[in-house]
Amino acid sequence: MSALLSIAARDLRRAFAGGGWLMPVIFFLLVATLFPFAIGPDPTILDRVGGGVLWTAALLAALLPIDRLVAPDAEAGVLDQYAVRGISEEAVAVAKIGAHWLGFGPPLMLAALPASALLGVAPEMLGRLEAGLALGTLGLASLAVTVSALVAGLRGGSALAGLLMLPLAVPVLIFGAGALDPIQNGGFYLLAASALVLLAAGPFAAGAAIRALRD
Repeated sequence: MSALLSIAARDLRRAFAGGGWLMPVIFFLLVATLFPFAIGPDPTILDRVGGGVLWTAALLAALLPIDRLVAPDAEAGVLDQYAVRGISEEAVAVAKIGAHWLGFGPPLMLAALPASALLGVAPEMLGRLEAGLALGTLGLASLAVTVSALVAGLRGGSALAGLLMLPLAVPVLIFGAGALDPIQNGGFYLLAASALVLLAAGPFAAGAAIRALRD
């Protein structure tokens, strides 16, 4: 457990020291600011599409730090050091997923407060949006680490990461937008299920990719 906390703390310090957490937040807020200029300030339209826009922005913002999650450690030999210390690749993946979510999820949830005001999201929908983002960003963090491990060491890995992650994240986007429906809770349950599937499968898939990368 101490090794996992040490890996997570190291990744988290690197994210905050390098300002990696700031770019997704800035991108998220820019989308929320510019979208009303694109479709007009009609509050009826903004209220209808605002939640979906925020979910789309969250998905795209998750792509920004993806090339810095695994590749720098692979190039510096840090992953080999973990293996020498007897830390499994799956444990490394769990620590990286936790660190990535802490540096990405909560800041994005805070940014959703002013962003929802800019898009005219109804106050009664804000709680559902925040709860959905809490679940959805966990799944996106797991998916991001997995994809980052898969493309680490490949030429043009950043572009390839986007092509891999976007289709896989579509269920989170669909169910996240569906979870905003105040009448039916089916979308929220499906969002929770998809996030749990990604969280359960992510460490094993990322661990296998890290193991192949080291070999």
